[in-house]
Amino acid sequence: MKLGIIIETKEYEKSWNAMRFAVTAKKTGHEVKVFLMGEAVEIENMTHEKYDVAAQVQAFDELDGEILACGTCLKSRHMEGSDVCPISTMIDCVQMVEWADKVVTF
Repeated sequence: MKLGIIIETKEYEKSWNAMRFAVTAKKTGHEVKVFLMGEAVEIENMTHEKYDVAAQVQAFDELDGEILACGTCLKSRHMEGSDVCPISTMIDCVQMVEWADKVVTF
């Protein structure tokens, strides 16, 4: 199945669970794309003693998972895209939703 995951939060536990879901879906054979918008564009560097979001992002990347980050949301935070979370657009988000069999939001 093709799963699209939209993450809009940088709350540690919610972001951690969203990325764990993405990792688990990849490990069980699904095609997965993640789109970050709003404050979620900051999750690549989020670490917490209990909810290590950055480690889940890294695990997803190591599984060749695709993460897209809203360019407008990055720019509003004076951030740039990265190799793991490249700058993307709302058109990319729409295309991900059209591509996916199911979309999950966190």
